[in-house]
Amino acid sequence: MNQIGKAMQSFWKEEEGLGTLEIILIIAVVIIIALLFKDWIIELIERLMGKADDEADKIFS
Repeated sequence: MNQIGKAMQSFWKEEEGLGTLEIILIIAVVIIIALLFKDWIIELIERLMGKADDEADKIFS
């Protein structure tokens, strides 16, 4: 049992983080995906905002 506890402690104390390159690559992928689906995202947001506006009109009328 003691060995398992020590292994868990060493696992949590290990502090290897993400490097700058990995973060830049993740950001680049997110930007590329956003550019590829830009039109779809804009249409989705416009539809959602339209529905929210219609519901707000129903509530406050």
